[in-house]
Amino acid sequence: MKDYVFRVLNVDLGSRVSNLELIPTEEMRAYLGGPNLGARMLYPHLTQDLEPLSTEAPLLFLTGPLTGTTGPAVGRYVVCAKSPATQLWGESNVGGFFGPELRRSGYDGLMISGTADEPVYLSIREGEVETRSAGHLWGNCDTYETQERIKDELGDRLTRIACIGLAGENLLPIAGILCDHGRAAGRTGMGAVMGSKRLKAVAVRGNGPIPITRVEEFKRLRREANIALRDDNFSRAAREVGSAGIMDYMHYLGEMPVRYFTMATYLGVQKVSGTIVAETILSRVSACQGCVIACGRVVKLSDGINRKGPEYETTVGFGPNLGIDDISAITMLGEQCDRYGMDTISSSNILGLAYLLYDEGLLTETDTGGIPLLWGDPEPAVQILHKMAHRQGIGELLAQGSKAVAEHFHVPEIAVQVNNLEVPYHDPRGSTGTAMSYATSPRGACHNQSDYFLVDTYGQTFEEIGIDFYSRHASVEKVDNIARHQDWRTMWNSLVLCYFANVAPETLLELVNHVTGFEYSLEELLEIGERSWNLKRIINHRLGLTGANDRLPEQLLKPLTDGGSAGYVLPFNEMLAAYYKTRSWDPETGKPTPERLRKLGLQEYIGEIWSEGQGG
Repeated sequence: MKDYVFRVLNVDLGSRVSNLELIPTEEMRAYLGGPNLGARMLYPHLTQDLEPLSTEAPLLFLTGPLTGTTGPAVGRYVVCAKSPATQLWGESNVGGFFGPELRRSGYDGLMISGTADEPVYLSIREGEVETRSAGHLWGNCDTYETQERIKDELGDRLTRIACIGLAGENLLPIAGILCDHGRAAGRTGMGAVMGSKRLKAVAVRGNGPIPITRVEEFKRLRREANIALRDDNFSRAAREVGSAGIMDYMHYLGEMPVRYFTMATYLGVQKVSGTIVAETILSRVSACQGCVIACGRVVKLSDGINRKGPEYETTVGFGPNLGIDDISAITMLGEQCDRYGMDTISSSNILGLAYLLYDEGLLTETDTGGIPLLWGDPEPAVQILHKMAHRQGIGELLAQGSKAVAEHFHVPEIAVQVNNLEVPYHDPRGSTGTAMSYATSPRGACHNQSDYFLVDTYGQTFEEIGIDFYSRHASVEKVDNIARHQDWRTMWNSLVLCYFANVAPETLLELVNHVTGFEYSLEELLEIGERSWNLKRIINHRLGLTGANDRLPEQLLKPLTDGGSAGYVLPFNEMLAAYYKTRSWDPETGKPTPERLRKLGLQEYIGEIWSEGQGG
């Protein structure tokens, strides 16, 4: 077996002791990197008794074998921990420049343990680690200001910084980690875990090489892949109009939610879509390290300042979801979340719930401190986000997530969440594959464990590996296709590769083999995805998940009365039963069967979820 290892820096913030850990080649071959390797590494720590915000809870930053190689859209990394939002497996994927710079500084990963006795930040420069005081930043600097001040302090403007804002400091379960031009590891509360350790930021700088086994072969193929990716139709669209460019089409299909998932028709969609951004306020595009797609938006509003433009989720969340048709207001609400270090999906979803509760008379101005929550008015959202970040007034409740809010007002069925992670802005009534993505994702409602909505709506298939096209309202007949897509994207995340990179499977296979020296087949890559999907399932069962957790919120099981999917009722139970059969998961408990675990090389975990004599 080719010798290929990852170098992980372990830092104990309590003792301020660090050491190097080498990940064995056999584990690299089985999991590749990213969150899949992260699940393997964190498994010993992830128990039901572990409090996610405790000193004992680890926080793991990991790259993948393609990160920083300037291959097709590989400037990404992941952050993993037990989620304070879901109490289950937590991971968040983010782009920018931090991941590649971490590798150039001498490390492929960073494992944080312990709690500092005062606010600190880590400086990792050419392999050397320094713990520095962050008392002057804590409580005083938002995520953008923090990055600028640390760069000035370290005297190097090319330093790359991942940091938290007020939301992370205040331990909000919707807190994220920000880097570069508003790039966010937003989901599952990783910012709160970082805040619990009194770690304000991690700054990295390096000039070291990134390991590639067959350098010349990789360079040749990387160049060809980047040229093909740059000219791909999906890439062209993402570059021209950003991810929010799909809004008009999603609206047409009834796949874009309106007014907290109660409607599908929004007359103001053309005022806020990526197309109107490109025609009116777009200043320039931005890209993650080495990326030829450049889907990021830099916009200029009336004040003349260049700002990060909102992507699809943020635009829908603060736009149609709240009935707001002012793209400038949407941009500023997204920036407000970024500066506080709050996940824009969860924040806007919770706000949508609050607006709906106010509209139905369940939440009043007595609750909000005199703030009327009227559909279409962005000012209340500004004020409520401020209260959430500071945990003031109604913000203390809202910051706990939509499930807690709905339960407080005695309407738990209203909350659009899965396992206490707020649902993103792709309605499964318009794209049935999304139903399984949300219900079975290892981290709660998630469109980035499998972006199957692109298969359903845009026909983004991978026929070479058996991922074909079915009607967007097909159900049981495409469940095997959905599971295979989940496996492929789970492997994709291990690299860590951007979903916007429409790279042919055979090309990706060659790129991976050139970098690692492993001689995978396409089926072996798919098996890495399936193995990792099942390992995270084992972790979640260990943490208390049962088959009853595999559900959709009631709102999404009701037919819409308007839009392109009006009247359609999702056959969820039938799809879930077929999904369990496809996965070889026990139909009663949702646990992977011992036979399936043995097939995937996960036999050592059987005893964790199956008592002797159970499950065959």
